[in-house]
Amino acid sequence: MPILAALTLYPIKSCAGIALQEATLTTAGLMTEQIYDREWMVVDTDGVVMTQREHPRMALITPTLKASTLELRAPGMLRLEIPLGLPDPDLAPTLSTQIWDHTILAYDCDELTAEWFTKAIGVPCRLARFHANATRAVSETWTKGVPATTLFSDGYPILVVGESSLDDLNDKLRGAGRAAIPMNRFRPNLVIGGIEAFEEDYAESFQMGDALLKPVKPCPRCPMPSIDQATGVYGPDPLDIMQGYRAKPELDGAVCFGMNSILITGDGQRVRVGQEIVVTLAF
Repeated sequence: MPILAALTLYPIKSCAGIALQEATLTTAGLMTEQIYDREWMVVDTDGVVMTQREHPRMALITPTLKASTLELRAPGMLRLEIPLGLPDPDLAPTLSTQIWDHTILAYDCDELTAEWFTKAIGVPCRLARFHANATRAVSETWTKGVPATTLFSDGYPILVVGESSLDDLNDKLRGAGRAAIPMNRFRPNLVIGGIEAFEEDYAESFQMGDALLKPVKPCPRCPMPSIDQATGVYGPDPLDIMQGYRAKPELDGAVCFGMNSILITGDGQRVRVGQEIVVTLAF
């Protein structure tokens, strides 16, 4: 029986996630306590997105949700607390941010926060928060014309991975004399148990209560899965193993793992770890 095996919210793009037992599905992504997935993003002095791809130490920035703040910790740093309440959209300082091909209006977090992130990552940077008046549409090429939005994710609001898909990869890694890797290397929002390896690739939809989640695009993989999320250090890259069986012709041979997904119905539906999922295949 397919079940929801894990839920993870990433408040700050490319930083550590928060494992949840329950969360809310929204059209803009996973949400809990009114905080959305990838609601914050670290940017350089020009407002351009920064990620673990170039700055693997970002994996060591660990968020914890408190009653009214997001508490951040990093090795060798005093903790930092960021208010959860949204700033006044008409009065708060803003900046223009760049994430891939999108220019997005964002709130500019304060100088103390900028100094903390600069010290934690080791290069000058700032923390930006998605603005209440901003909208970022996903490409409708893969959604077949269905409109959808996201915040600071790479491209789509929800990433789904099957638990057995990682088991399959780890079997191949062990067969090559290499160590298994944990699911956090792939940073999914939803992990589905009880389905076959890579069955998520062929799903038409995932039904959870009133929520209908539709996978729309395989997730191409950069070198980030080679970063140990516990140490922030690059290690052996699993992409060489994956190249032999996970290259997708429809994405010009890109190695893919997991499915980018959008919410079709059920905005605001609560989901919980362990609940049953109805998986409908596309054939």
